Amino acid sequence: MNIVLLGAPGAGKGTQAKLIEEKYGLTHIATGDIFRANIKGGTPIGKLAKSYIDAGKLVPDEVTCELVKDRLVNGEEGAGFMLDGFPRNLYQAEELDKFARIDLCINIDVDKSLLMDRICGRRMCSCGASYHVSTLNGATTCAKCGKPLFQREDDNPQTVGARLDTYASQTAPLEDYYKARGKLVTVDGGSGTPEEVFAVISSVIDKYLK
Repeated sequence: MNIVLLGAPGAGKGTQAKLIEEKYGLTHIATGDIFRANIKGGTPIGKLAKSYIDAGKLVPDEVTCELVKDRLVNGEEGAGFMLDGFPRNLYQAEELDKFARIDLCINIDVDKSLLMDRICGRRMCSCGASYHVSTLNGATTCAKCGKPLFQREDDNPQTVGARLDTYASQTAPLEDYYKARGKLVTVDGGSGTPEEVFAVISSVIDKYLK
């Protein structure tokens, strides 16, 4: 079973992908990880992508598609995969259909105001732990390791707003693309806990697997 995960920044795709991976054995494939692996490995396509990144330019769709295609063709997915961060636009979705079968598109829908709060209120630790200011009760250090918490430079209202606007203009149209193909299921990702959202997603996947 192969799934595309859709959802704006802060919608919880990474959290849900981990839970899906654990329960169903699907491989979580995040575009960012593919980029980093190829750049670190010095592959030809990785060097090409790095040349754009180093120049401060967006990596062209054609290069991104080749990176994902290479990963899917040469990787071992077992029970299937979940794509997170790809496709980002209609061109990438159409190209994806040329080299992979997508069975289901799960769209995690969260209101923009809640996304802003989630991201702008996020505090990180160098150990990888993540918190929200609403749960810290004034604490400034990590409960796991005691190191100071920090806010990412781009977790500010202006930058986050721009990222959400970009998603709305470029990636949101993919909902219609997969809906027209009978593959879209939209899940409310804003009114419940991650576990409650996962329960809904599980029911969707279980229904498909039957």
